[in-house]
Amino acid sequence: MTIHGSLFQEFREKETQDPFALQNKKLLRIDMHYGEVWARTGSMVAYQGDVRFANKGSGGIGKMLKAATTGEGVKMMQCSGTGELFVADEASEIQVMYLENDAISVNGANVLAFSSSIQWDIHRIQARGATMTGGLYNVALRGTGYVAVTTKGDPVALDVAASPTFADAQAVVLWTAGVSMDIRVDTGGLASMVRGGTGELLQMAFGGQGYVLVQPSESVPQGGHEAQSPGSMLGGFLQ
Repeated sequence: MTIHGSLFQEFREKETQDPFALQNKKLLRIDMHYGEVWARTGSMVAYQGDVRFANKGSGGIGKMLKAATTGEGVKMMQCSGTGELFVADEASEIQVMYLENDAISVNGANVLAFSSSIQWDIHRIQARGATMTGGLYNVALRGTGYVAVTTKGDPVALDVAASPTFADAQAVVLWTAGVSMDIRVDTGGLASMVRGGTGELLQMAFGGQGYVLVQPSESVPQGGHEAQSPGSMLGGFLQ
């Protein structure tokens, strides 16, 4: 019997030599011949060859203790072997970048995968207004290698040096090295508060040199840096 149609031609695997290669906007192929990688626990959708997975929790004793103390963390698995690994996260769009001795600060809920050569840690964001929120924490990725993050929809990269930049905390995905962040409280005025407020009480204010990546959605997955209340910000990454 013969199957007719373009299904197996239109959606067949895209051959490439890149270590991290998008098969489409929502599916990433990682070539394991380039070495071990870290991937979000549960993100594997398929693999070909001999790929092995080790559950590392939040990535070591130090990070586990920090996650327990701060309420932040990201469950990662260590992937090794040979072949091709395919990862995704609930059909979210995937953005791939290559860091060359550089660093980014990422919402832990958006981390999908990165090269084992990338160092990562949970870090406290130094922001003047962060004390009123109970503290802000992100995942710091630094070094040389590939990084893949997820976004809800196609993001926009804003150049913070071009103009004062503000964003909803639930929409911010990451920012690059050289960018500073403060917390801005915008009540919308007394009349607005009486009417129930604007829903934009806590905002992230960015300055310095670099980019902030914002997604077209304020529904950050559980574990992102969303504002739970004026006195509580950022849900736990480690559930």
